[in-house]
Amino acid sequence: MLKFLSIGSGSSGNCYYLQTANDALLIDAGVGIRTVKKHLHQYGLSIESVKHILITHDHADHIKTVGVISSEYDVPVYASHEVHVGIQRNYCVPKKVPAENVKILEKGTRTKIGDFYVTSFAVPHDSSGNVGYRIEVDDVTFCLMTDVGHVTEEMQSYIGEANYLVLEANYDEEMLRDGPYPQHLKTRIAGPTGHLSNRSCGEAIANYGTCDLKHVWLCHLSEENNHPVLALKTVEDTLRGYGIVAGKDFIVEDLKRKSPSVVYDLE
Repeated sequence: MLKFLSIGSGSSGNCYYLQTANDALLIDAGVGIRTVKKHLHQYGLSIESVKHILITHDHADHIKTVGVISSEYDVPVYASHEVHVGIQRNYCVPKKVPAENVKILEKGTRTKIGDFYVTSFAVPHDSSGNVGYRIEVDDVTFCLMTDVGHVTEEMQSYIGEANYLVLEANYDEEMLRDGPYPQHLKTRIAGPTGHLSNRSCGEAIANYGTCDLKHVWLCHLSEENNHPVLALKTVEDTLRGYGIVAGKDFIVEDLKRKSPSVVYDLE
């Protein structure tokens, strides 16, 4: 059995926890270490259980505590070469990853990391070497794609392989258009290396998900340009347009920005 917990999802900080019976990893470490410890402890879990960290990209909300966790708990950090360079350069990461814990993960290569088989793949975003992850444990395939400018052909295939999928639904198109952001920022967010809208998220799930898909979580919702109720409604309405019923064909939920999810059993 694989367990999944979202510790935080959004521009305030991103961190996701996956656990088997004997192993555990984090995907991203953009949440304060005290918060990580508190939320893990809330479910009877411990940061000492974390044996590996995977990083999607080098923006601060995904990496700001990676050096602290890696240093204090001697945890190896897996990422592309470009992301590791970005971590070292990012002033928002005051404590860097120790050299002995820097592990390069090549895109497209299926790598055994503890109990997990991990494959990273390119995701379009305005960062250094942004990736998503496919993680396999026994017969379960978990995929995570955050900070997505648009859905590429490669990403389509990974969505099609997923039993459990975490996919960005960052903004509502009307809220972004009519909101307070300056035009250059609106253009960046809606651009091909920005973020994924609620509607585009729903279309990606509808077009590329398969009958093997069991559960979808919407991640990285914008605080200014989205709302959880609106994100869920837009995705569910989009799916319905393709004859797919959320809650019947598979479950769709949103992940909170600053509070943890429940612990999900992925079977």
